[in-house]
Amino acid sequence: MTNERKNPQNRSVVLAISGASGAVYSVRMLQQLVVSAIPVQLTISDAGCQVIKQELGLAIDVDNPSVDQLLEYQVPGCPALKLPSLRQVQVYHYKDLMSPIASGSHRTYGMVICPCSGATLGSIATGISGNLIHRGAEVHLKERRKLVLVTRETPLSPIAIDNMQRVTAAGAVVLPASPGWYHGVQSLGDLVDFIVARILDQLEIDNQLIERWGEGASDA
Repeated sequence: MTNERKNPQNRSVVLAISGASGAVYSVRMLQQLVVSAIPVQLTISDAGCQVIKQELGLAIDVDNPSVDQLLEYQVPGCPALKLPSLRQVQVYHYKDLMSPIASGSHRTYGMVICPCSGATLGSIATGISGNLIHRGAEVHLKERRKLVLVTRETPLSPIAIDNMQRVTAAGAVVLPASPGWYHGVQSLGDLVDFIVARILDQLEIDNQLIERWGEGASDA
């Protein structure tokens, strides 16, 4: 099944990067969306930029993020991607509450917050729209669109667990960055791609990042 059939009106996916550990997941996610010819609306918090710098060594300017830097980053252990010359990525400042992402009348294909920090999760759970990431999440909940929150923090406090329950009840998908090990893991890239594949699955975007259970070689 082609991406055109999955996304017939060519609507964008909102990708928000907050200040939790796990920046590699967001970068790989961005790369896969671009390779799949899915338009992306990208927003990165200041803390998200700091985490990208610490974990990936990329100096991202929060006021003018370099999309090319993110797209050209080689995730360790992941196959190199052939990026298209046309890269449909629109960047919005995370404090820009006048952007299209902040309005329910602006139609999207869905939103992913990857990684999703505990503070971001808490704001969404309590309906506090302190920035564009929070507001975008609120919009996707009220419009009954797909919202995927990729949490990573561990262990979890009772407050975090309660917040996860609240956003799930409101319609979000909480997708912990907890990769499986049953698909023949040979590198860090395999673990990264496992999570990215699961995110794409939630958005119903075709991908062949992992060998799926029951679809590979026989275990016999």
